[in-house]
Amino acid sequence: MTTVTRPPAPTPTGNESRRRMLVRRSLTLLTIVLLVGIPAGYLLVSAEQSRESGRDKEADAKATGLRDRWPSLVKRRIFEIPIPDGAWRVGYFETSNWKTSRFYVQFRTTPDGLDEFLQDVGTDRSALNDGEVTIDGRHADVVGWNFTLPDRRWAGLTHRNTPPRPTQSITVDLSEPLKPWVYVVSTSTP
Repeated sequence: MTTVTRPPAPTPTGNESRRRMLVRRSLTLLTIVLLVGIPAGYLLVSAEQSRESGRDKEADAKATGLRDRWPSLVKRRIFEIPIPDGAWRVGYFETSNWKTSRFYVQFRTTPDGLDEFLQDVGTDRSALNDGEVTIDGRHADVVGWNFTLPDRRWAGLTHRNTPPRPTQSITVDLSEPLKPWVYVVSTSTP
């Protein structure tokens, strides 16, 4: 049997070992950038798209106003808006982004329907403050509500829940006591 001897491997010179070290460091840096930078970039793009989606929905609401129909039962349950049976002129709109979801609802009802609604929300008519509008101008503008009409008899309340349950800002137009209008903005934050 013949033994093959190989010449010893050349020892790297100073320049070659420095070059290998730089290549290793470059590969390490590239790996870190790929492992951290790509997911971080994805999160930034995702957050911006979510914000834009909320802005687009809000712009659509300003352009088209409320949807003139009953919201789905699921949405009513999520935002805890128990519209009473027999309500009419029901309209709704929803906005949501990565931070907050808002559900806007309006309807007309009877005095008994108003009492039923307030009871189902977890409050009653005595909690309504005469002359108070609890939906601010910015939110009213989203769906075209006008709470500055002087000949109206407004009453309102804010029903606060412990998160993640939504908080409802409720404003009622009692100008026609037998046919009150109810306006609600239910706000949910994670």
